[in-house]
Amino acid sequence: MIKIYKYGEVSNDEIFARENPTANVEAAVSEIIANVAKNGDAALFEYCEKFDKAKLSVLEVTPEEIDEAFASVDGEFVKIIEEAAENIREFHSRQVRNSFIISEKNGVVTGQKVMPIEKVGLYVPGGTAAYPSTVLMDSIPAKIAGCSEIVMVTPPSKDGKVNPVILAAAKIAGVDRIFKVGGAQAVAALAYGTESVPKVDKIVGPGNAYVAEAKKQVFGRVSIDMIAGPSEILVVADSLSNATYIAADLLSQAEHDKNASAVLVTDSYAFAEAVSAELERQIPLLPRAEIARCSIDNNGKIIVAENNLSLAIDIANEIAPEHLELSLDNPFDYLDKVKHAGSIFMGRYCPEALGDYFAGPNHTLPTSGTARFSSPLGVEDFVKTSQFTYYTKDALSKVADKIAYFARKEGLDAHARSAEVRFEENE
Repeated sequence: MIKIYKYGEVSNDEIFARENPTANVEAAVSEIIANVAKNGDAALFEYCEKFDKAKLSVLEVTPEEIDEAFASVDGEFVKIIEEAAENIREFHSRQVRNSFIISEKNGVVTGQKVMPIEKVGLYVPGGTAAYPSTVLMDSIPAKIAGCSEIVMVTPPSKDGKVNPVILAAAKIAGVDRIFKVGGAQAVAALAYGTESVPKVDKIVGPGNAYVAEAKKQVFGRVSIDMIAGPSEILVVADSLSNATYIAADLLSQAEHDKNASAVLVTDSYAFAEAVSAELERQIPLLPRAEIARCSIDNNGKIIVAENNLSLAIDIANEIAPEHLELSLDNPFDYLDKVKHAGSIFMGRYCPEALGDYFAGPNHTLPTSGTARFSSPLGVEDFVKTSQFTYYTKDALSKVADKIAYFARKEGLDAHARSAEVRFEENE
């Protein structure tokens, strides 16, 4: 049963369960990465057989396999995926950054170029945890950014095939190449390249503790999106909210993972008890009841900030949750008060699942309190910038002495000379 606390009975830093998602796997992941870096495809075939029980002769998914999978997916589901993809495109198209040039001074031009990252690797979990939504959320912003190649890796099932809904979503999103490999070995393949899998510049996408640790270990060789921890939801709900709705929203995250955290902050103890009772009613009805039960019993909490919604927002800001729901009549009155949250769901008819699948904002979000300093995945994650400077001789002559003076104040005489030498008599 979920635990109910009055505000102050549990410290804010203990409200969410935030264990290190990569604990105790470093050595195993390091060994896998070294093997893939050294032996390439041979190591990948070895791990596919060992971990996925799939004996493969070819790693890349063929166009024929993609078409076959697409044809096998329920037509209504395909339409929903396509509509969701369009919503995601529309939202993320507003994030496009533009280059700029400043040429206000005579003989001086400065500016910044915004350029797409060329090759992006997308990790997609497979098996029973098949998430076509991840394919859409992680690849569509990259396509909008203009990345030249998106390479997807996902583990095969025992028959050597990839879940068809994953392939259907990849086709709709415009993924360029797909490989049947998962786990830390897939991350290593993307970071180092193999005979089959191309080396990429950035790796994005969720995974288990081994995938998260692998991303951590290859960071620097490639860029990554984030090190994601267990899923989190914090719901701020007043006493007028529907307890059935709120319990369902808490369970939408609790069913993800036994380590997930589902927390309600409310202004009413009576409402807290109503939600607790509703959780007990709903949990046994879930196909993933065992996972949800473990998450709710071990990590779930209800915090009662009696008659004080402003305090509830303060608690949310302190925690910086991945998902924040504001189940209130006038949620926009509170929006400016929210300082730290990955994604905010506003009003009584905006469940977090809207963001997971359909609304358009990204569902790859900062966890473990990192929303205090990081952001949801977006188009900006798939671009980089270069800055440029141009001075004519006349423009440089007007500032060369200042550059030299500044350089010598830092004890860097060669810097100073590089400006002065251009105006010496023996030039």
